[in-house]
Amino acid sequence: MTRRWPVAGLAFGVLWVFVRGVEPALAPLVGQFLLGTAVGVPIAYLFRRLYDEGIDLRGTAGSAPYALLYVLTFVREVVVANVDVARRVLAPEMPIEPEVILIPLRVRTDLGVTTIANSITITPGTITLDHDPEENALYVHVIDGRDPEAIVEPIRTWEDYALEIFDEELSPDDPSPGFSVYPPEMEIPPEPVTDSEGLEGVGRPRDENWRDHGGDDGGR
Repeated sequence: MTRRWPVAGLAFGVLWVFVRGVEPALAPLVGQFLLGTAVGVPIAYLFRRLYDEGIDLRGTAGSAPYALLYVLTFVREVVVANVDVARRVLAPEMPIEPEVILIPLRVRTDLGVTTIANSITITPGTITLDHDPEENALYVHVIDGRDPEAIVEPIRTWEDYALEIFDEELSPDDPSPGFSVYPPEMEIPPEPVTDSEGLEGVGRPRDENWRDHGGDDGGR
C-alpha cells in the first residue's frame, strides 16, 4: 500500500496542466506539471488526513486506461460545448430554453459523484445545482433543455468510465436509471422519491410537472 497524499499531489500537478491550457509541446507541459506538483504536493500533505491511509497502486494502474478515456471524452465535450454556446449567444434569435434535469447516478462514492458533478459544471452550458444524497441524483441546469437526451448522453459516458476508475459497486453493464426534466419557470424542484423496485425507479419525482425519461435497458 502507498500513502495516498503523494498520489493526490501528483494528480494536482496533472490537473494544473489542464487548467492552464498549455500548448502541446514537451517543455511547457513538463514545466507546468512541475509547477503544479510543487504546489500540489504540499497542499496534499497539509490536508493528508482527508485522504485514506493508503492506496493500492496495482489496482489504480488497471484503471488508468479508463481515466485516459474519461479525460479525452471530457475534453471533446468541452470543445463541442464551447462552440455550441458561442453559436447560441451570437445567433440573432438566441435559441436558449433553460431547463433543470434530475439525473440519478450509478456512481456512489464521494469522489465519483464529485468528479461527475464538477465535469458537468466545467462544461459550458451546464451547471450542477445540487446533489440529493438520498436519491444519489444531481440537479443539472442546462442552457437548452429541448433535447435532454443529448445532455444526459455524455454524462452517462463519463459515468461508465468513472465506475471503472473508482472501482464502484455497479458496472457499466448495469442499466442507467431514467432522468426527469423540470420546467424552468419553477424555482425549486420538488423532492424526488425512490421507487420501491430499486434502481430503475430512482429519481422519479412526486410532482406531475416533471417529465420522466426511462433509463437504459442494459443492451450495450
